[in-house]
Amino acid sequence: MQSSLEHRPAHRAVNPAIAVEEVSFRYGGALPGRPWTIERVSFEVTRGEVLGIVGPNGSGKSSLLKLLAGLLRAGSGRIHLLGQASSDLSPIALARMLAVVLQEQTQVFPFTVAETVLMGRFPHRQAGWWNFGSEADTAGDLACAQRAMAETDVLPLADRPVSELSGGELQRVMIARALAQDPAILLLDEPTAFLDINHQLDICSLISRLRDERRLTVVLVSHDLNIASQYCDRVLMLKAGRLSHIGSPAETIRPDVLQTVYGCEVVVDAHPQTGKPRVTMPMSPQ
Repeated sequence: MQSSLEHRPAHRAVNPAIAVEEVSFRYGGALPGRPWTIERVSFEVTRGEVLGIVGPNGSGKSSLLKLLAGLLRAGSGRIHLLGQASSDLSPIALARMLAVVLQEQTQVFPFTVAETVLMGRFPHRQAGWWNFGSEADTAGDLACAQRAMAETDVLPLADRPVSELSGGELQRVMIARALAQDPAILLLDEPTAFLDINHQLDICSLISRLRDERRLTVVLVSHDLNIASQYCDRVLMLKAGRLSHIGSPAETIRPDVLQTVYGCEVVVDAHPQTGKPRVTMPMSPQ
């Protein structure tokens, strides 16, 4: 397969949710000698699509997600979200458009689940911050928070402090907070990391359901190639900060492609239920 390091992705969406054009970024800005973390990456994401970003450690996956979220500023290139240049958007306008759930979730204060989810309504508040449970919490805000908690199955946990939650419960609460923002785009960084297989299935099923019910555009970073293959419409592969391959799971989750991107041989066969590619490590090093 010809690497997309040598050509631009052919996928062109009509009115894409996300359009990334020749984006480059490196930590330290313009300091000489710093290597590029992301280099000349271009791709588009169709509205209502689930795009998985995969690649080896240090390939730039989380940095690319943070560029999409506006948490990092590109050194060059352009990012458009729902047709608008992200560099022209204020933080509040950006937060009304997209929500992000990062891998690092540090809970310092003993907020309840309901209070945490209500924080997602902040971009829509006219007067800024508020006291939880007061008259400042409008019926609309509370309704959005309750809907988000119901969709993520955390409504029964509404009065519990988030510090008492399991890893899977906390991840669902963070997704509920993101949904309370009422975004069109949801960005997820390793949403199944450190979760057991039961909670991984819960999160993956939730992502699929949200895409179908809310018509969300979802971009998720994952180290798990099987999750990307089974739950993503397309897969974008990074290698050393550059876009190596992008396409459907059938086009990207292939032994030759994985050899190119990861530098190792794996077994790829068809999942017995879905027919999509399934990756298995060989019995002994190749």
